Amino acid sequence: MSAITELQSLHDRLTPSARMPVVFLGHGSPMNALEDTAYSRSWTELGKSLPEPAAILVVSAHWMTRGTTLIDVSAMPRTIYDFYGFPDALYAMEYPAPGDPALAREVVSLLASHNSAEDDTWGLDHGAWTVLRFLYPQAKVPVFQVSIDMGRGLDHQLEVGRTLSQLRDRGVLILGSGNVVHNLRTVQFGGAPQDFAVEFDQMFADRLA
Repeated sequence: MSAITELQSLHDRLTPSARMPVVFLGHGSPMNALEDTAYSRSWTELGKSLPEPAAILVVSAHWMTRGTTLIDVSAMPRTIYDFYGFPDALYAMEYPAPGDPALAREVVSLLASHNSAEDDTWGLDHGAWTVLRFLYPQAKVPVFQVSIDMGRGLDHQLEVGRTLSQLRDRGVLILGSGNVVHNLRTVQFGGAPQDFAVEFDQMFADRLA
């Protein structure tokens, strides 16, 4: 497909539409992808309530870069198993959604002032695919990720978000995936949550409200 044909196809597909939502999900343990949990069931129900987007742009807490914002432009993003010591069945799972190279390259241009660059080696980390397999189980909607430049401050991150938000008017769902608290050194499976985690989680909820 020529560059002109590719751009025309992108223009035709991403015509102005009803504003798509922004979704943030705490993906929790990778085991949520394998087990029937309250979290995974809630993601399935959420997926049923969401419109089907033209594409999905994912910002995951598990793709952090320093000094640049990378955008995955691969045609078929690989499923990344960025975790260790879990059951073999989890490593056999795949989320074979296509990428969207044309749109991803447009995002590179949109974020040019934020030192953006193309990347074709990443794919979909577990912050993306463990959630998407419940939201859109057919894996038909094109998906690509944008990294977080951890070397930049809050103002920079907010400006990136404001720039990306214009894609919502063109049928693109923006999915943020991470956790409000993620200190694996203090986790106690089956135990009570740490006081600092409860305090910070409540402060976060209060600010959102």
